[in-house]
Amino acid sequence: MSAAGKIVYLVTGANRGIGYGLASTLAARPDAIVFAGARDPAAQSLVDLAAKHPNVHPIKFVANDQANNEAAIAEIKSIAGQLDVIIANAGIAKYYGPVATAPLSEFKDHWEINTLGTVVLFQAAQELLLASPTGAPIFAYISTGGASMGRFFNLTATPYASSKAAANFLIKALDAENPKLIAFALNPGWVQTDMGNSGATANGLPEAPVTVQDSVSGILSRVDGATKEKSSGRFWNFKAGDGPFDIPTEEVPW
Repeated sequence: MSAAGKIVYLVTGANRGIGYGLASTLAARPDAIVFAGARDPAAQSLVDLAAKHPNVHPIKFVANDQANNEAAIAEIKSIAGQLDVIIANAGIAKYYGPVATAPLSEFKDHWEINTLGTVVLFQAAQELLLASPTGAPIFAYISTGGASMGRFFNLTATPYASSKAAANFLIKALDAENPKLIAFALNPGWVQTDMGNSGATANGLPEAPVTVQDSVSGILSRVDGATKEKSSGRFWNFKAGDGPFDIPTEEVPW
């Protein structure tokens, strides 16, 4: 498939939840080529999506696996010849409990995937991404409102939230170090995914308050039309809200 006149996206963690919502929404755009990265690219959700949309290419993506990430980017280059937008969505959230009793292995697992995985992905993709013919490549990191220290909310999920806060710092560094790169963090809201609903249950809620489609729409409203001057180096809210678990501002305090 030729990428002439197209925008080439890589969405990681694309087989379910927010990632699948992003991939499926982008797939409907006539000017998009979507690489849907997942640990299992043969997942039925992606097989069905690619059958419906020939501009969708499921590829194997394993967070924090250097050889795999390099191979995934090489596949993108081979098929499309360019890469314009990365939405780094792959991550884990699998432990809830106080710091006093949190196993150190949980901190290690979350930091390796959510933090170091971000470094591995950018290092693998940087040459192709920064050469984007748009002249305005985007690296959008799906973070969490729980990573904010300026608006602390006790989710009892410190391994997860701290790993995302560390990755937020990486986004500030990528913005500062790359004059053309539009790098920003995004709070997707507390979303009704397997991950989000597990966190809601752990905190006494029946389910997370934000639908996948609302989150996806808000995320893409930040990605579409992003510029270095107005978007980069910032922590964006998917949308300002007035619910009990919403952040009421367009940006999230770091």
